[in-house]
Amino acid sequence: MWKAALRPVELQEREPVFSPLGGEHYALGLETIYEGYLLHYGRPRLFAPADGDNALLLGDYLFAHGLVRIARLDAVEAVVDLAELISLCGQLRAEGRTEDGPPWAATASCLGRGGLDEARAALRLHGDAGPLLDLAREAAGGDAVERALGAHRERVR
Repeated sequence: MWKAALRPVELQEREPVFSPLGGEHYALGLETIYEGYLLHYGRPRLFAPADGDNALLLGDYLFAHGLVRIARLDAVEAVVDLAELISLCGQLRAEGRTEDGPPWAATASCLGRGGLDEARAALRLHGDAGPLLDLAREAAGGDAVERALGAHRERVR
């Protein structure tokens, strides 16, 4: 399925979106998970699956593959952060809410360091993305966060 859905190299878009906000050692795992997310909810950069079922399966595979990459770094807290991110974004999408950029930015910029629980709860329970944006901007800088959010908005539906 992977090979059949992979775009030719010249049609692949390889610009990272959220990994520049965080540690380089997490970059490949994070962007792998993000590509899986785009297969579910947006316009993927590397893949063009034949249909929605294949996109869903490949997206799930990339979620798992990215988590395995992070787990191999012995980064348990980072794996927890990413699992929480996937869960929160799934909840937002199920509720028809599209403010999924702030949790991506905050998770990428604070990955493995903890401190995201209250900010995630503010979005999950009260629809307030402000605390997540504050964390992201504090950790990675406002300009970098805005670039990532702009690139993300162009990719999701």
